[in-house]
Amino acid sequence: MTEYREKIIQNYIDGYNEFEVDKMTFNFDDNIIFKNIQNDQVNMTLNGIIAFKQQAEQAKAYFESRRQQITSILHDTDKTEIEIDYFATLAMDFPNGLKKGEKLALKGKSVFVFQDNKIIQLTDIS
Repeated sequence: MTEYREKIIQNYIDGYNEFEVDKMTFNFDDNIIFKNIQNDQVNMTLNGIIAFKQQAEQAKAYFESRRQQITSILHDTDKTEIEIDYFATLAMDFPNGLKKGEKLALKGKSVFVFQDNKIIQLTDIS
């Protein structure tokens, strides 16, 4: 079971790195719940695969390149937590002062909740 989950997660990461939204969401439940947490505050919640795909398509324009690399995996009963190193080059200026061409290097984690071999919830934490 854990090996299968790892393949699903790696497919999501590969899709993310390749800017391929359909690949990212291949194993998502239609009712996926996505949350993004920064500095202990939820700054985005998306309900359903359509909302997730729309956001993922928009986000592609933010980056010239981006890469998530898994550094650790921890399995629990119905969820798997991964720690990642994240690298990106910005494709545009941002209101917070980040500029086009700047490179980001961050650490974060993602928690995937599974049901019937589908991802029903994904929480990104940075």
